Amino acid sequence: MDNNKKVWFITGASKGFGLSLVKQLLDAGQLVAATSRNQEELIKAVNTQNNNFLPLQVNLVNEASVSLALQHTYEFFGQIDVVINNAGYGIGGAIEELTDKETRTAFDVNVFATLNVIRFVMPYLRKQRSGHIINISSIAGIAPGTGWAIYGAAKYAVIGLSEVLAADVKALGIKVTVVAPGAFRTSFLTPDSLSITENPIADYVDVRETHAKYLKMDGEQAGDPEKAAASIIKIAGVENPPLHLLLGGDAYNRALTKLDSLYKEIHEWEELTCSTDLEHDLKAN
Repeated sequence: MDNNKKVWFITGASKGFGLSLVKQLLDAGQLVAATSRNQEELIKAVNTQNNNFLPLQVNLVNEASVSLALQHTYEFFGQIDVVINNAGYGIGGAIEELTDKETRTAFDVNVFATLNVIRFVMPYLRKQRSGHIINISSIAGIAPGTGWAIYGAAKYAVIGLSEVLAADVKALGIKVTVVAPGAFRTSFLTPDSLSITENPIADYVDVRETHAKYLKMDGEQAGDPEKAAASIIKIAGVENPPLHLLLGGDAYNRALTKLDSLYKEIHEWEELTCSTDLEHDLKAN
């Protein structure tokens, strides 16, 4: 295989970042296996007769479906170089307003689907002693906002598992990056990608106001998904990619604000924090 060509496995590829990634990579002559819940929609969205494109209908929360998709990809292309876990959706509502089923489904798609792909792709990457896993989280996984507790929790989980995964697989020659985008002009704020509680509680006034503000943003987000896709592709081509990659000026500012707040709070409560050590009183005397 041409050394400049890589085999990419991308989930959630029929819209948003996933679709932009697939199109840019195919235009660049790369080899792309892409997944969607609906293969016909994926083929229609990509709209190409490119022999380098392998569209796959996959249920990412089903282990057997994920395993077969990765096996098919490996048999079709002969290797797997870059895995982009992009599939996911937003869920809004106070914790009390969302049912157990809604909450677990959100974690299934946003967290456990990512774990399924990682679990079943690792044997191929370990055998090669190479590869790059890129997990798409959100700035909500660093600095979540009012009304998005479950979404923030799921995206926090993606960041946490990515950080430890990176340490676990480093000696195997495998790289890991977790991406935290801000607001981009994709279909994320449409009903197909965003679920809002159907059981609102009147007392949560701030939550309703936040949701209304976000829904009005649809089509007016500052982020360009084509530039985001190009940035993700770029970091997959560097020798030492970042573990964390923020995308968008809003993500950058929200992260810095969170870090500043966290720094101040940790220092403010330093005395009480350290007073719980067994040796603290001895040192004080």
